[in-house]
Amino acid sequence: MDDGRTATTQAPRAADGRVPGKRGRATRQRLLDETRQLLGNVSFRDLKVVDISRSAGTSPATFYQYFADVDAAVLSLVEEMVDEGSDELRALVVDPDWERPEAAAGLADGFLGFFDRHASMLRVVDLATTEGDERFRGQRVRLLNGVFLALRDLAEQAEAAGRLSSGVAPGAAAAILTTMLAHVSAHQPGFATWGIERDALAETMATLIDWTVGAASPSE
Repeated sequence: MDDGRTATTQAPRAADGRVPGKRGRATRQRLLDETRQLLGNVSFRDLKVVDISRSAGTSPATFYQYFADVDAAVLSLVEEMVDEGSDELRALVVDPDWERPEAAAGLADGFLGFFDRHASMLRVVDLATTEGDERFRGQRVRLLNGVFLALRDLAEQAEAAGRLSSGVAPGAAAAILTTMLAHVSAHQPGFATWGIERDALAETMATLIDWTVGAASPSE
């Protein structure tokens, strides 16, 4: 079955389409590394080419040899994250034994941890998606699509076993669980201001997941 993932791993290209040599690839990577670092402290829309170039010890002219603008550099970083992250998140669903409650706990905790590690990049994806940038929206879909499809499979299995509550559609259940995992994981700092700690988020999400697609799924 098609899991909806499309790898973007290919030789990096310069802004004019050519494939850089060894030194060019090193320069390009340095620019990306500095972009990632700066995004931890500077808002995406406040980040300038001159800031990245200065931090990388090079010039704006060199930056433009590899990227058309800041958005293009950040999109490259997002694509790298999604190439690895889509597999990582999907594995949280497909690898565990869902007859055990630990499966749901691992899925919830794994999502929270992934969004912790990639918080600055995921904030960019959310901002650009909200602004209507289809490039970033597509990457968000690619990141989560494998999770949705795997959860839908689990929901269909729960339905066939009579564990899915009557009136609950497997696709809708998978969509809601995927949205819950992503949204809650992305807003952990906000929940903390309400006095809701990470452990409570993880435990509550795990319970809801287990009720829906796990061994604890109710039959009525």
